[in-house]
Amino acid sequence: MSEVTAAEMKRLEQQADAAGLSYRQMMENAGAAAAALALRTWLGAKSAAVFCGKGNNGGDGFVAARHLANAGLAVRLYLVEGEPVTTDAIYNCGLAREMGLPVLAADTLDEPEQAEFLQSADLILDGVYGTGFHGTLRPEGLAAARRMNDAPGRVLALDLPSGLEADSGTAAEGAVQADLTVTFHAAKPCHRLAAAQCGWVEVADIGIGTALQL
Repeated sequence: MSEVTAAEMKRLEQQADAAGLSYRQMMENAGAAAAALALRTWLGAKSAAVFCGKGNNGGDGFVAARHLANAGLAVRLYLVEGEPVTTDAIYNCGLAREMGLPVLAADTLDEPEQAEFLQSADLILDGVYGTGFHGTLRPEGLAAARRMNDAPGRVLALDLPSGLEADSGTAAEGAVQADLTVTFHAAKPCHRLAAAQCGWVEVADIGIGTALQL
C-alpha cells in the first residue's frame, strides 16, 4: 500500500485543484466513497451518527451523511466544537440541512433522546479531526471521541481516527478506536504505524490520480 505524508497529500490536492478537480469535488468524492464503503461493509445498517469537526474532515462527514440518508438510513449529525469554518464544509453542512437532516451540537448527546439514538446507531462516522491533528485532544474533541468509543455501533473513521497524528502514528490520550478507516487517495504513515487504532484500512479513489494524468 503506497503512502504519502500529510504535507505530500496537501500538495497533491493543490495540484489536482489546479488541474481542474476542485476541492469541493474532492470532498464530494471522499464522502460518497466513505458512505459506499460503510453500506457494503455493514449490510443492513439502518442508522448512523456522524460526528463532524469544523474543518474539511467534517465536510467529508456532511457529504457521507447525505449519501447514507439517500440510501435510506436514519442519520443525525453532531457538530464538535461548533459550526464548520472552511468554505466547502460550510457548503456541505448547508446541503445536509436543506435535506432536513438533524444537525446538532455534540453536547446535545447529554439529552436522553440523543443519547438513545447514539446507543442504537448501527454506524458511527468519525469526521472530527483530519491529517492536520497534532498533540492532545481538546476537551470537546476528547468528549466526542469518548462517546464514539463507548457507543455500541461500528466506527468508521474518515481519513484517520481523530486523535491520531498522520505522519508519526502517535495517538493522543482518548483517540478514537476505529473498526474501519477509509483514507483518501493513498494511505498515510499512521495507517501502518498505528494499525490497531485504525482497524481495517481501505483506500478510496477521489479522482486525484486521474486529474494529475490529464
